[in-house]
Amino acid sequence: MRKQEIFEALELDGHISGVFAGQWLEGAGESIDVVNPSTEETIASVTMGSAADYERVVKSSKETFERWKALPAPKRGEYVRLIGNALREKTDALGALVSLENGKIHPEGVGEVQEMIDICDFAVGLSRQLYGNTMASERPNHRMYEQWHPLGPIGVITAFNFPVAVWSWNAAIAAVCGDTVVWKPSERTPLTAIAVIKIAQRVMAGSGFEGVFNLVVGDGKTVGSAMTADTRLPLISATGSCNMGRIVGPSVAQRLGRSILELGGNNAVIVMDDADLDLAVRAALFAAVGTAGQRCTTLRRLLVHSAVADKVVDRLAEAYKQVSIGDPLDEGTLMGPVISNGAIDQMMNALEIAREQGGRIVTGGKRLERPGYFVEPTIAVVPKEASITQDETFAPILWVIEFDTLEEAIEIQNGVSQGLSSAIFTESLKNAEKFLSASGSDCGIANVNIGTSGAEIGGAFGGEKDTGGGREAGSDAWKAYMRRQTTTINWGGDLPLAQGIEFG
Repeated sequence: MRKQEIFEALELDGHISGVFAGQWLEGAGESIDVVNPSTEETIASVTMGSAADYERVVKSSKETFERWKALPAPKRGEYVRLIGNALREKTDALGALVSLENGKIHPEGVGEVQEMIDICDFAVGLSRQLYGNTMASERPNHRMYEQWHPLGPIGVITAFNFPVAVWSWNAAIAAVCGDTVVWKPSERTPLTAIAVIKIAQRVMAGSGFEGVFNLVVGDGKTVGSAMTADTRLPLISATGSCNMGRIVGPSVAQRLGRSILELGGNNAVIVMDDADLDLAVRAALFAAVGTAGQRCTTLRRLLVHSAVADKVVDRLAEAYKQVSIGDPLDEGTLMGPVISNGAIDQMMNALEIAREQGGRIVTGGKRLERPGYFVEPTIAVVPKEASITQDETFAPILWVIEFDTLEEAIEIQNGVSQGLSSAIFTESLKNAEKFLSASGSDCGIANVNIGTSGAEIGGAFGGEKDTGGGREAGSDAWKAYMRRQTTTINWGGDLPLAQGIEFG
């Protein structure tokens, strides 16, 4: 599919409003151009929301919440099921739009839409499983239990690299929990957000709950800051850099709000001397090169046992040479562009620093002389002391570091401020279990014999340390979107006090 087909399938045009508050508003903010990173051409312009538009969006969300929270959770789940089905009908077109706007290859774009469908399916089941616990009361003729209630309108701030999937992790779960959603997408990728809200709008039309899923495209100063400071939004879920999290987190905490922060990842794979090297190389290739190195779970550091280091580097370098780079919508392309010239500059600066710190480029390391923001995926062998590996460079750079013992490898892996995803390749049960133990990986995700990226929605997603500590998607991540209430019922005729206290 190409631009015209994509736009027709998703009911988009060349100039679009980015404000939805139960209905589409014209938007009174500035217009921004959306650029195709593969060609550097403007593909559409979007009118952002003003401060007044933001107020209308939050008001709509708040008013709808008062009605939506009273709807039984399984009924809320039925709307989410319909949205999942509507996404199924637009999977190819929406996946192509992700590629057009974001630059990830079409199979990854389609995969991102599939992730939205999967989380909708998960949320539908969850709508009948918002369980609380029953606890034994120490007082006779008393029953004590906990229940979970809707929290309120939820603010969701997403990044360019996953322009729709991360919204769905939050929105589908929040919706079945009884919350409404205010979405601020990245200004770099607003078209996919608009397309998704249009799909949701068609499902919710005529229901009386049109204001469940709201949208306001805007910059950090006008919209982002307003969201983080807004007491009407009891929870802010924000995805972005660690620096962004250091702004959002304190702002939300200042008003005693909750936050889910999904921030940077400086992810490592440990390859032991007993590893299946074919498996390790294939996994490292996708984890490091997928989405042009712009996933939060991208493999940044490959820690290789000294006994197999040369062999792994040679195999990986040969595999890198076979990566086809080009238009992400073309069949056979394995890596598209990075998001901007700024991303290229950061990549080249990081490589220069690595050289100064004793590193050597094995393959790649250049910008491609063609329209678009294309670079060569890069492998660089660096000493373990190289400070450049402490930073997350959001680009397809893979730092290779040698080690001699598993203990050393774990120390290197954990020796960065981020703690999102990690993996080990080994045939040893002892190695695997040590890596997974309390003395092993300190990350929120720890894998054995698979790479760092490609998490399934059934597990809670998130990391530790500077990665933020938040959890989204599966497991019991839903609890963040609800308020817990402990309830005790006295069905007897006396009034005993807890702890055996006697009063009067």
